[in-house]
Amino acid sequence: MTSEQSTTSYSTAASGPGALMYSGGGLTMSSVEIAERSGKRHPDVMRDIRNQLGELLGDEGLSRFASSYLAGNGKQEPCFNLPKRECLILVSGYSVGLRAAIVDRWIELENDARPTPTLPDFANPAAAARAWAEQFEARVLAEQTKAEIGSRREATAMNTASQAAKRASRLAIELDRSREYATVKRMQLLYHGQQFSWRVLKHVSVEMETPPIDVFDANYGTVKAYHADVWREAYALEIPLTDH
Repeated sequence: MTSEQSTTSYSTAASGPGALMYSGGGLTMSSVEIAERSGKRHPDVMRDIRNQLGELLGDEGLSRFASSYLAGNGKQEPCFNLPKRECLILVSGYSVGLRAAIVDRWIELENDARPTPTLPDFANPAAAARAWAEQFEARVLAEQTKAEIGSRREATAMNTASQAAKRASRLAIELDRSREYATVKRMQLLYHGQQFSWRVLKHVSVEMETPPIDVFDANYGTVKAYHADVWREAYALEIPLTDH
């Protein structure tokens, strides 16, 4: 049965399987059933479909869902067979109770339309072999998936450990540099406010061919830190191993 001007034998008093048909491989609900489920008159539902879905789809688009049914008076009357999307668009303007009735009916019909799993015929060797093979393949796939997940977790753990090792290495390097280099500000703190000249330190570092390095400073962004040999030559001071 096609969706183009199809004819459906359907009674206005019925609410059985004829209310839901297959059209082009998809489920559709008759406007007659929509009327019955929502408690509205069928002519009113037909009017709503023409107004709302006609605006959305146009006359040509709406004609795809046009059909007819056998009314209680024995005459063929027009109706629409709507797919789920168009049906829900239609009832979106209805009250909550009416919408719920239609949605519940869709859930019921879709559940009924799902194929029921059947057990293989174990009396048939070929069917039993296929069932065993499918079960074996499913188990192998599950084991492979589990192994892949385990491998990914292991790789993640190794990467995390590697990153931690790199951070520790960077911290060790920074610690070594903190022992070899010191800024003027740091030395002033370490030596209780003693004043130092960066010009002197710069001059000595040039003479010793030991250039300073740039280090982060919260106030200035970066400042110069001078090597321990420069501090010894300029001020005869050592860089303490720990700050106090």
